[in-house]
Amino acid sequence: MYPELFHVGSFAFPTYGFLMACGFLSALFLLRKRASRFGISPDDATDLGVWVLLAGLVGAKLLLLIVEWNRFHLLEGRSLLELLRSGGVFYGGLIGAIIAAVVFLRVRHLSFWAVADAAAPSIALGQAIGRLGCFAAGCCWGKECHLPWAVTFANAVAEQNVGVPIGVPLHPTQLYEAVGALLLFGLLLLFERRRFSGETFARYVVGYALLRGTIEFFRDDPRGEVFGLMSTSQFIAIVGLLLGVAILVWRRKMPASPEAA
Repeated sequence: MYPELFHVGSFAFPTYGFLMACGFLSALFLLRKRASRFGISPDDATDLGVWVLLAGLVGAKLLLLIVEWNRFHLLEGRSLLELLRSGGVFYGGLIGAIIAAVVFLRVRHLSFWAVADAAAPSIALGQAIGRLGCFAAGCCWGKECHLPWAVTFANAVAEQNVGVPIGVPLHPTQLYEAVGALLLFGLLLLFERRRFSGETFARYVVGYALLRGTIEFFRDDPRGEVFGLMSTSQFIAIVGLLLGVAILVWRRKMPASPEAA
């Protein structure tokens, strides 16, 4: 567990930020490589990636503020710093990214479904790398467990930054999701047929909803509740699962598009 890669004077360079940047650049590289197959120019893919990144960061922070509204007091310097250090809620980032993508695609006159299919494996790859950053920072931690693969965090800086329990064996939920997202990435590419436009994207939405909804049972960090029955991310995962299935059913009935050929 290395929440800080190195120091330059009093500035600490966070491992989380470095791995998130690696995840974004890897996802963008893959999207550029796939773009032409979907009728998208590499330059449009790069511009889209930048807008999606910025909107995703804002969306992740906003949803974190919503689900943990009593934790952050933005008028207090320490609380604001804690918010900036926190990775945010992924689903908030995904929602923000989709909104930004829809606006961008309308301005550039690009097909939403073509871009969504091209980007879906890239998103999964970026998540797999990004969750390693969560593991290094200690955020998104799991419940106490005593299985052979349990992890015990010991870095006081991480405890101070994100509140992860120290000296307690926990489920490595960050690694669960990193491995799961990497498998999802591989499966999306392996079984990509695109018999209809939107198929790969819908498979990603369904696959990630199942993955995240399952991992939520093992997480123990504060992340909000819905109806006192489930975490906010679990609720969104259920909505995402239903949405993904609906897209599969709906788009399968649509006439074949040039992008799906």
